[in-house]
Amino acid sequence: MTTLYLVRHGQASFASENYDRLSDLGHRQSAWLGEHFASRGIAFARAVSGTLERQRQTARALLDAMGASTQVDEHPGWNEYSGDALYRAYHGEGWAKARAKGDVREFYRTIKAALLDWSEEKLAGDLPETWKQFGERTTAAMRAACAGMPAEACVLAASSGGAIARAVSTLLQAPASTAIELNLQYRNAAFCEIFVSPRSMRLVSFNCIPHLDRPDRADAITYS
Repeated sequence: MTTLYLVRHGQASFASENYDRLSDLGHRQSAWLGEHFASRGIAFARAVSGTLERQRQTARALLDAMGASTQVDEHPGWNEYSGDALYRAYHGEGWAKARAKGDVREFYRTIKAALLDWSEEKLAGDLPETWKQFGERTTAAMRAACAGMPAEACVLAASSGGAIARAVSTLLQAPASTAIELNLQYRNAAFCEIFVSPRSMRLVSFNCIPHLDRPDRADAITYS
């Protein structure tokens, strides 16, 4: 079976005007993960990411740390849901302004409520996709990432917490509430492993951070 490694982007720039770029810590988290993969003898036959800058930066920093020149192909199926559109539909305010206030707990309480309403088709407004369509595109992205890969190949996909959680919940046939909980607990530069064959996809591990699970990197475990 092909092993698909789904990696969430490193820490983004939460309180800045442009969230969609890695912080200095986010770059280090991604590089440390690359060093971990290299130490395990893992080599990626294919690397993909969404089209968002934080996803592209994560894939490149990870591969560079491995000493790999692998090209990173972009696939919009790995993009995160539009948090700004959901936040506006639920709260009437853009999420960039909400993040700038610096109240992380209130921000995540609001986005969680917005996600629940979205999944139950309770949100009105100009939303780019439905919850169902979000699930369909993440599942399609998993299949596309592994298409044509030989058995025993490893594939890297750099994405975001919501997209990964939505893909995993589909594999587990879990309800939307579970996908949302998985999303909000997914750590920066964490990964999960999925075994992919022409007939099935099976979750092997979830939200793993062996590259950060050491005393001198305890402060490097982040969620934004």
